[in-house]
Amino acid sequence: MARKWSKRKRPDRELHRIREQEKTDTGIFNDRTMIYLSKFYNKGIIGRLAFILAKGKEADVYAAEPGDSDKLAGEDFVVVKFFRVDSPSFQRMKPYLEGDMRFGRKAASRRSVVKRWCMKEFGNLKIASEAGANVPKPYMVNGTILAMQFIGDGDGVPAPKLKDVTLEDPGAMLELIIGQMCLIHKARLVHADLSEFNILVKDSKPFIIDVGQAVLLTHPNARSFLERDVRNILAYFKHRYNIGPDASEVFDRITSKG
Repeated sequence: MARKWSKRKRPDRELHRIREQEKTDTGIFNDRTMIYLSKFYNKGIIGRLAFILAKGKEADVYAAEPGDSDKLAGEDFVVVKFFRVDSPSFQRMKPYLEGDMRFGRKAASRRSVVKRWCMKEFGNLKIASEAGANVPKPYMVNGTILAMQFIGDGDGVPAPKLKDVTLEDPGAMLELIIGQMCLIHKARLVHADLSEFNILVKDSKPFIIDVGQAVLLTHPNARSFLERDVRNILAYFKHRYNIGPDASEVFDRITSKG
């Protein structure tokens, strides 16, 4: 049975608990982040941070109890992604931003780059979601924090990554993934870092995550990024299951749908 959470907002108690957690956590909850986070409580997007899902060089990801916003009706959890301003991935973000017409002016500081990256992931999720692709629904972005749909079960167990699943019908899954790539391309986007590490499998369907680096088709490197995505996916299925069509055929299928 799915857990039922209180819809009461508890920002003061929760903010205090998070500040106490700084003693043993990664230090990501600084004063500026706490200001960003407070708006997620005020908007009814989250009710309480529940537990951490993943710690990474680029971001820490938490599961939160949903707030009382109507857009979260029926959800058991919300994913809250805290981007790190001190991330060593800072430099790799720039080429994906500077070639994107949505971000014409170069960011002046590290924080500006990370904030734009966070906004970019929110925008990319919105585009892909509205196109019917299997991606987490984006709920809210503020500063360096992004809230989105939790892909997993009602007890808070996230769906496994493709790399951690043994598929009964790998051919069918590969076709579904190619279908998702077609939908995203038709929405004028390229994931630009697709692999078995950022595809979740739930109910025998692929869900694509980590779309911060995704670029519009107008990006000067969009074609080479798509070619790389195709090679990565086909290489995984060839290595793991010894199946897979020719890369040029898949590329042509994807681009012909747009």
